[in-house]
Amino acid sequence: MAISDIKKARIAKMEALKKAGINPFPIKSNRTHSIQGCLDSFDALSSKKEKVALTGRIMSVREHGGSTFSHFQDGTGKMQAYFKEDALGSPDYKFFLDNFDIGDFIELSGTLFLTKRGEKTIEVSKYRMLAKSLLPLPEKWHGLKDAEERFRKRYLDLIMNSEVKERITERSRITEVLRRILSGQGFIEVETPILQSIPGGAAAKPFKTHINSMDMDLYLRVAPELYLKRLLVGGFEKIYEIGRCFRNEGVDKHHNPDFTMMELYWAYQEKEGLMAFAEDLLKKLLLEVKKKLKITYGGQELDFEPVWKRVEFRDLLIEHCGIDVDSASEKDLLKKNEELGIKLEKNPSKANLIDELFKKACRGKIINPTFVVNHPIEMAVLAKQKNDSPKYADRFQLIAGGIEIINGFSEMNDPIEQEKRFSMAGIGEERKDEDFIEALGYGMPPAAGLGMGIDRLAALLTDSPSLREVIIFPAMKPK
Repeated sequence: MAISDIKKARIAKMEALKKAGINPFPIKSNRTHSIQGCLDSFDALSSKKEKVALTGRIMSVREHGGSTFSHFQDGTGKMQAYFKEDALGSPDYKFFLDNFDIGDFIELSGTLFLTKRGEKTIEVSKYRMLAKSLLPLPEKWHGLKDAEERFRKRYLDLIMNSEVKERITERSRITEVLRRILSGQGFIEVETPILQSIPGGAAAKPFKTHINSMDMDLYLRVAPELYLKRLLVGGFEKIYEIGRCFRNEGVDKHHNPDFTMMELYWAYQEKEGLMAFAEDLLKKLLLEVKKKLKITYGGQELDFEPVWKRVEFRDLLIEHCGIDVDSASEKDLLKKNEELGIKLEKNPSKANLIDELFKKACRGKIINPTFVVNHPIEMAVLAKQKNDSPKYADRFQLIAGGIEIINGFSEMNDPIEQEKRFSMAGIGEERKDEDFIEALGYGMPPAAGLGMGIDRLAALLTDSPSLREVIIFPAMKPK
């Protein structure tokens, strides 16, 4: 039957409910227990024959003459319902079969019992419509040829695929635990502007908009970094923000135009201390969320338990590309990019050329958690130089499962040097944050900071092949 015909039939059933004096969309439900609450207290409730009122969505209906079995689910679990014609009376029993459909939200009152097959069940003495569904649920959601339809209609994906709901729930748990650990370490959570006059803090292409009341262009932030550092100038010493960032760039399994970032800044700290902190933080997070320090991602085991390995950025490029960033010219870097079939933007900078080589040839080979340290200074405009190697930044990346999870460094707090760095990186006046440079002029304490991709971390910990699996509503092109 076509969906349009099914909808017409269900609208007719809705009208039949109204004709019988039943509101198909009542304001209030009379639920006394959640399904999981009943399952957990089943023995006590069933032995006392205590009457309960449960609510949920009908997921299946199986009629057997004068008896009908149905499964229904709420946000906590699934249970079987038993409708008996002798108990309900023929008119009410028939009314249910004629007017209630899979997908409807219902309220069921009755007592609990165990079937001969050992299934926990509610014997229905009274039922009530809570919300009539006018469209049918997909019968075989996993059999859809267009896999992207799962993401376009995420609400159906959540109904039909329990794994999706589990991933989203675990993602929420990750941020909850992260906040608790940081709070216990003395960090304060803050919020900084999402609409910014200058898209600072990263070199990514921004989304642009306009505010009519001020008649000025604004940008969705690519990172909260420069505002958080202003708070270090203002006297805060341990701060972090978890929030959405926006980058008008490519979309793939590790990138979404809007994503969640945790950025953290710590006064009087430097790269080495922050790396030790990051390792301790993620190990605590894993133990609380996963109850172990070994996880599986993409069919490979990742072991977070040993002290995490540290590898020089330069050494990785030499090993996997045969390129030494100390001596390679831009022409050499461009040639190697072309050899590897890397698509580049027009007029790429030296930093772009180096970064693309690393992402293509090196990053995916790093499976167990590893700190990649000391990047060429061109790749870290906002970081301090290493004292013993001024051509390199005091920077680190944490890679696990071939994914960059954290980027951090010792923060530049010299206003004159910072202005030089902006010029060196070819940052135009429209992206040079003069107010930030002025803020540094009032003095910012030595500090270290990091950014952590929450979506990527959630994908790693839930063994999800794409960020789309852990972002509830990922960016999708209309069908």
